[in-house]
Amino acid sequence: MSFGHLRSLLITQPLIVLLTIVYASASIVMTFFDPSGRVPGQLARAWARALLRVCGVRLTVLGLEKLDLRASYVFVANHRSYIDTPVVLASIPVEFRFFAKKGLFLIPFLGNHLKRAGHVPVPRGDARASLKTMALGARLIQERKISVLLFPEGGRTGGDMREFKEGAAYIAIKAGVPAVPLGIQGTRNVLAKGSSYIRPGPVTLHIGDPVPTSGLTLHDRSRLNHQLRSKVAELAGGTVEMETPRAV
Repeated sequence: MSFGHLRSLLITQPLIVLLTIVYASASIVMTFFDPSGRVPGQLARAWARALLRVCGVRLTVLGLEKLDLRASYVFVANHRSYIDTPVVLASIPVEFRFFAKKGLFLIPFLGNHLKRAGHVPVPRGDARASLKTMALGARLIQERKISVLLFPEGGRTGGDMREFKEGAAYIAIKAGVPAVPLGIQGTRNVLAKGSSYIRPGPVTLHIGDPVPTSGLTLHDRSRLNHQLRSKVAELAGGTVEMETPRAV
């Protein structure tokens, strides 16, 4: 076993667990005093920055000036690693909730934090539940004046970018807010899918131009979805073969 593997196993991974327990516990406590979720959000951002430092991530953020930090958005990103969410959390100083697979909500401390902080579990294989979840996302934006983050590929990829599910486009149109494409590069080298070996390295987050949804209806969600996928692929350093949008 190499020195890098030993460092990951004996130092990095235990520190990540410890940081998660400490910050998640503090966040859970704060939800009883701050129902708005702002303080837990700040703690989540602090956790993300600490985690990236422990992992040896050298983070570069490009395009932050394109955002109005007082506005609400639907952030749409590619997904190659568990490191992706901390990267976005650490990089964009706005209050947002994210959609995550239900399994994460079952992890001790982390799952409790996610539930108490108002993040949203994503159902699989249930169309009615998925529609209800998307409607909830739109209401969060409209009522709480916050942003949301989605990974429309539906899971981490080990290679080329998958087709996007239409949830992000649906939420952006329903809430009447811009969708912002995000391209994340380098996280797969830090922590690859299916691996527990954490390697220090550079990561770049490219923030694209917000895509307005004013004037769009839900019938336009397929076209918006394809537009977002193309932009995310470009920002993430790749290209995709675009399909003809389906008629709705």
